[in-house]
Amino acid sequence: MARLVDIHPVDPQPRLVSQVVAAWQEGALVAYPTDSGYALGCRIGQHDGTERIRQIRRLDAKHHFTLVCCDFAQLGQLVRLDNSAFRAIKAATPGPYTFILPATSEVPRRLAHPKKKTVGVRIPDSRVVRALLSELGEPLLSSTLILPGDAEPLTEAWQVAETLDRSVELVVDSGDVVAEPTTVVDWSAGYPEVVRVGAGDPAPFE
Repeated sequence: MARLVDIHPVDPQPRLVSQVVAAWQEGALVAYPTDSGYALGCRIGQHDGTERIRQIRRLDAKHHFTLVCCDFAQLGQLVRLDNSAFRAIKAATPGPYTFILPATSEVPRRLAHPKKKTVGVRIPDSRVVRALLSELGEPLLSSTLILPGDAEPLTEAWQVAETLDRSVELVVDSGDVVAEPTTVVDWSAGYPEVVRVGAGDPAPFE
């Protein structure tokens, strides 16, 4: 079974944060809690990580992977933003939103949508995630942990570890997790289109 690491949700312990980051640096696939349920995450350069996530979630080639960032400056290196997108997204982050935007050259081609050349980005409102990303020093390739046949992401660390068994190396436990997935806003055409209503208030983008 995957190893469980118990990190405090308000005051993440540096020693445990370093253990999770070390696992990522060694090529691990990690299930970790966000502000909208559990997600699967690996380093962007971990080439087999994408396929492992696809297999677990049974995703096709058209699926938008998400690049999870620790702050807006990091997000701005990955996607192209006009002034209106910049203002609106900066005001809504950190929070339970995923934004689909044109990818910059910083994003590996294999991670962008094959035709639209877009990528999903987000900044979770989670001290644990921000601590992990700050220590890692780079965005994380991620996908919400919604298993085939389920409508919502998993929320309990023990359940994640038991369900995924040997499919991931490590599961981060930081207590109660909200079960609702992110609100997804597609801004790739130059204006916002809410394509999924979730935990984030869609009103600013409608």
